[in-house]
Amino acid sequence: MTVGYISKDKLKAYKLFFGTLTSKDRLLIINALRNRVKTVNELQKELRLEQTRVSHNLRRLRNCGFVKVAQQGKYRAYSLNKSTIRPLMDMIDKHMEDFCIRIVSHRNKKEFILKK
Repeated sequence: MTVGYISKDKLKAYKLFFGTLTSKDRLLIINALRNRVKTVNELQKELRLEQTRVSHNLRRLRNCGFVKVAQQGKYRAYSLNKSTIRPLMDMIDKHMEDFCIRIVSHRNKKEFILKK
C-alpha cells in the first residue's frame, strides 16, 4: 500500500531514520564518534551521560546502521558508519552553516535581549 508516492514501509523507515536524529543524546554520540572509535565508557565520560543512556542510544544507532561495533578484547568499540553517515553528517553540517545556524543565532540573541 502506498501513501502519496511512497509505500507505508518506506514512510515508516523515513520516520525511524529521521527520528534517530531527533535525540540530543544520539546527536552527541554521533559527533563524538566523528574523530575516532570509542567505547561506551569513553563516551559516557566524554558526554557526561549515564552508562545505560549511552548504551540504549548506541543500540538504536547500531540498529539503524549509524554506528558499527567491533569487539576489542572485553570491550566493544563503536565507530561512525564511514560509508553513509559520515558523508551525510558532513552534508548536514554544510546545510546548517548555510541555513540553520543564523536562525538559531538570531533566536539566541532575541532570548538574550528579552532576558535583560
